[in-house]
Amino acid sequence: MNQKAIIRPMGRVASPVSVRPSLPSVRSLRKLIVPAALLVLWQVLTWQEVYSRSQLPPPLDVFRAARQLWQQDDLLPHIQASLTRIGQGYFWGVLIAVGLGLAVGLSKTVDELFTPTIQAVRAIPSLAWVPLLILWLGIGEQPKITLVAIGVFFPVYANLVSGIRQIDRKLIEAASAYGYRRFSLAWEVMLPASLPSFFTGLRLGLAQGWLFLVAAELIGAWEGLGYLLTNSQNSGRTDIIVMSIIFLAVLGKTTDWLLQLVERRLLRWSDTFGAAR
Repeated sequence: MNQKAIIRPMGRVASPVSVRPSLPSVRSLRKLIVPAALLVLWQVLTWQEVYSRSQLPPPLDVFRAARQLWQQDDLLPHIQASLTRIGQGYFWGVLIAVGLGLAVGLSKTVDELFTPTIQAVRAIPSLAWVPLLILWLGIGEQPKITLVAIGVFFPVYANLVSGIRQIDRKLIEAASAYGYRRFSLAWEVMLPASLPSFFTGLRLGLAQGWLFLVAAELIGAWEGLGYLLTNSQNSGRTDIIVMSIIFLAVLGKTTDWLLQLVERRLLRWSDTFGAAR
């Protein structure tokens, strides 16, 4: 009797858990509501001729333009060029931001030396860098990657420094008492403790990198989605302009989603309101 009494409650508890596998599919469908509504609105605007075909081509025209470029082997090289520039610029921007951010967090002197200048340089618009980068680095890949890195650097740096400044002082004192010094303190204590803010900066920096990419591909580029967008503007191909914008949005969201997966995996220990929803 006692064994049966133990087994029965366990069976009752298991039943609510079986409902949970349906939740991801419901959430996925919910995320598609706004894009689907925008697509319907787009189609309705073209049907009602609110804008002319040259101002806002219908979705089918945009799809045909993408298919035409794909069949001509013109689309994939543009996508690959943009992804390569984003990847390299993002790597260097994050690397410099982490190094300088940890130095600022560790040293009051470094903080006083660099922070005012960084805050001032941060206010410079992306297009203002273009002529200087052309003069300094030419019109090759270096100025494009550098401009993307500049865009990535500031959000990552600012959020990392903010996360370091919010670390509990007792944690740093305890780590110092156990022999952690300078590099080991920064790498093994301060950086892990500031991971939530750091990942916020990584995602913001990635979004900023895509924004700076369009400006970067104005610098003597012959490939890339930014180049394709501006070149289509000169030739009056509105369908390719809209297609380029859609690809930039989709690639930006995809890379952000991949980074979000890494964030969730590394921050599984974080018991936050957002993770519980």
